[in-house]
Amino acid sequence: MGNVTLIGMPGSGKTTIGKALAQALDMEFLDSDREIERLHGGTLAQLIAVHGQDGFRRLEEEVNAGLRVEHTVIAPGGSVIYGPEAMAHLRAISRVIYLRLSYENVAARLGDLTARGVTFAPGQTLRDLYRARCPLYERYAHDGLAPEETVQAVRRLL
Repeated sequence: MGNVTLIGMPGSGKTTIGKALAQALDMEFLDSDREIERLHGGTLAQLIAVHGQDGFRRLEEEVNAGLRVEHTVIAPGGSVIYGPEAMAHLRAISRVIYLRLSYENVAARLGDLTARGVTFAPGQTLRDLYRARCPLYERYAHDGLAPEETVQAVRRLL
């Protein structure tokens, strides 16, 4: 298994840590949100506005379930955990690591959720989103680590 997938809340450091991890391990890096934007011709916020949250999640699942990469650190969007096919695929092709971050740290790091392209239900607060997603991240992860532990731990695993 030559890939690593980082999952976690928006703002947990998937892209930042993923790039550093890829460089440290001499691997490729793939941000699947950028891949969704490239394939579907718009920003995440635009795609959510056009397709709705359910439609966007179908696009997200399709892209993540279709990834064919080797020796790559993958940073999918935070809502990837709502796609069972995508998560089964990511678990099959990579070691999945959950970047655990406290609610307070997530709240401090995030700005406008809509502009950032975060999917959430009408009336749902960031705290609601955090409570709903964390158990799913834990379910799908092979490992759960605080962001600062990730590079060293993955080096040991690989």
